[in-house]
Amino acid sequence: MTSPNNLVVRFAKPSDCTTLFELIQGLAEYEKLTHAVTGNAQMLQEHLFGTPKYIEAIIAEIEGKAVGCGIFFHTYSTFLTKPGIHLEDIFVLPAYRRQGIGKALLTKVAQIAVERNCGRLEWTVLDWNEPAQSFYLSLGAKIVNEWLICRVTDNALIDLASGD
Repeated sequence: MTSPNNLVVRFAKPSDCTTLFELIQGLAEYEKLTHAVTGNAQMLQEHLFGTPKYIEAIIAEIEGKAVGCGIFFHTYSTFLTKPGIHLEDIFVLPAYRRQGIGKALLTKVAQIAVERNCGRLEWTVLDWNEPAQSFYLSLGAKIVNEWLICRVTDNALIDLASGD
């Protein structure tokens, strides 16, 4: 599918943070994870545009309306000895899906990765999200089943940091 002719994919600006956070909330709703959203637009703006800058974001717009986004950050591969990009979130509003917007967002992040001489572009997908998995496979992605995510949060993170 091709993108709508009036689609613009651009880097987010500080004035986009409220809209960007609303898209994040839409993603959380789709993934049935609204309970996990504890941040806010102000924190997002600080992490996008503060010092240090932790993340970057792109927005897909049609006629000035934000209809999707991608949020990403740099990683590093010691084996490749090259930076990489991890796409933390990609989301398109339900009414705008199947119009090529998701592909346009992924293409933009891939272009950024190539421009920055990255060795890889990676992201995760929920195991139940078969439509997304099929979409990613159609774009040439490989779903890597050999690696499992390890996560430490909340008190476990504090305990680990204290060395106890």
